[in-house]
Amino acid sequence: MEGKQTIMRRSMLAAVAVVGSASLLLSACSKADDNSDNNGNKSAGANAATKGVVNASTQKGGTVTYEYSDVPDSFDPGNTYYAYMYNLSRLYARPLMTFAPGPGEEGNKLVPDLAEGAGVPSDGGKTWTYKLRSGLKYQDGTPITSKDVKYAVARSNFARDVLSLGPNYFQQFLEGGDKYKGPYKDKSAEGLKSIETPDDNTIVFKLNRAFQEFDYLVATPQTAPVPQAKDKGIDYVKSIVSSGSYQFESYEEGKQAVLVRNKNWDPKTDPLRKQYPDKIVVKLKVNAETIDQDVQSGDAIDLGGTGVQAATQAKVVNSADLKANTDNTYGGRLVYMAINTQVAPFDKVECRKAVQYAIDKVSVQTAEGGPIRGDIATTVLPPDIPGYKKADVYATAGNKGDAAKAKEQLKACGKSTITTNISARSDRPQEIDAATAIIASLKKVGINASLKQYPSGKYFTDYAGVPAFDKKQNIGLHMMQWGADWPGGYGFLQQILHGDAIGASGNTNLSYIDDKQINEMLEKAIATEDEAQRNSMYAEIDKRAMDQAVLVPLTYFKVLLYRPANFTNLVSTAAFSGQYDYLNIGTTKK
Repeated sequence: MEGKQTIMRRSMLAAVAVVGSASLLLSACSKADDNSDNNGNKSAGANAATKGVVNASTQKGGTVTYEYSDVPDSFDPGNTYYAYMYNLSRLYARPLMTFAPGPGEEGNKLVPDLAEGAGVPSDGGKTWTYKLRSGLKYQDGTPITSKDVKYAVARSNFARDVLSLGPNYFQQFLEGGDKYKGPYKDKSAEGLKSIETPDDNTIVFKLNRAFQEFDYLVATPQTAPVPQAKDKGIDYVKSIVSSGSYQFESYEEGKQAVLVRNKNWDPKTDPLRKQYPDKIVVKLKVNAETIDQDVQSGDAIDLGGTGVQAATQAKVVNSADLKANTDNTYGGRLVYMAINTQVAPFDKVECRKAVQYAIDKVSVQTAEGGPIRGDIATTVLPPDIPGYKKADVYATAGNKGDAAKAKEQLKACGKSTITTNISARSDRPQEIDAATAIIASLKKVGINASLKQYPSGKYFTDYAGVPAFDKKQNIGLHMMQWGADWPGGYGFLQQILHGDAIGASGNTNLSYIDDKQINEMLEKAIATEDEAQRNSMYAEIDKRAMDQAVLVPLTYFKVLLYRPANFTNLVSTAAFSGQYDYLNIGTTKK
């Protein structure tokens, strides 16, 4: 998932267990050391939140403020695909399964949420059955039923002309998913036949092929219940009905969202959420440098979780006291540039290979903030995702590019020069800087690329993710960052390499690769019960993608977060790209 997100690495269903966050918080509490932040508060030390929970507390009250430099794709749990929104949405939208609050790899532990237990597979992994907890209610006190979960999946996956921002795994894997027109067009009472609700507490998913990691799939917010009578399509975002511990008090599009306690949330039905703050405020369109200042003063949390800006980074890494308040960890993500195989001349593999050899990755790494922000990448899968195998198909001396080899590939492609455009997100300064470094590298070999900037909130729906737009604007190269949808090779690779992930808009397969061999290998892998075999197949898929030169790995992303004082229960989790887990953050401020 982009920036997404989202969710990350480890062995599978054997890890499923119910974990209460209160006990986890108390057992993982970090002790303060002699470091102090710029407010005079004691610091738990550098990387403390990657090893345990910092400022563990059960104190209630106050307001927790999040700030973001742009606008999210959507607050609608069925229409979002950014990791930070998957993270935040759990406050008001409960999926069937979710991830336990915990530091680092502990955060990858899959636990039941709306469901009372893990899914029960049958028919070799083609049928999955879940039982809902008893006593579940929406914010208005009405019961939550299995039919509401079925409807949520249907609206989020089968109405792509209305809600196109999330992944479409259910559409691809449910029986009849290729024919069902979605709940806005289908007015029948039965709906999609391959999701059965024999009673109000049972939901059964019937798949068209085996899917051995299905519990991870139902951990997406797309399974958070939506009452059909309250759904307003794309406008549901303006009046979301909460199933979580918080509900929306107000929502001003592009400006701010305010959440308050859901009075009908029952802790007896929810061992994870603790409902600590009175209010949660999400401020949008805040200047990135202002966010850094507010975080350092202990007034806000950076919602995007991508880390501090360049100027702030230089300041904190050169101060022992400030660095003691940072968390620096791998985020299960790859920073890369997708090469659009549908835009000439990059429909020819030789032209794509020319780009591979041309780029000075050290200059890109430097533009992103240096090694503290990521190691130089040479594969699609990051080292912390199952299936990773060390390789470097387009090796160059010192990772600084090879102009001679690039020009050889251009010649083999029948070109001496190429004119193209490269897209990047306007609200991500480091991404812009990285794209600028790439442009300089490409120019040296005769590839002239011009930068096109677009906002994050519309990057996939209106610009880079729209194939017709890319062709019209001659955008052959796309800046991209990607994290696994769940902790496995399929969860990382499918939405960026499988042909089934390509649509008219909302694409994350920005290479627009539809390779028969890759598609078949991915499907074979997810149907394979043996985990070691699956991981071996993911390594083969990685190699095939690199041989096809469909994307340029740039860096294995590392996040550098500044840990704000005054906030409690801060823990950096692998489940959400190293971000702090937003589920139970509180505040000492009144």
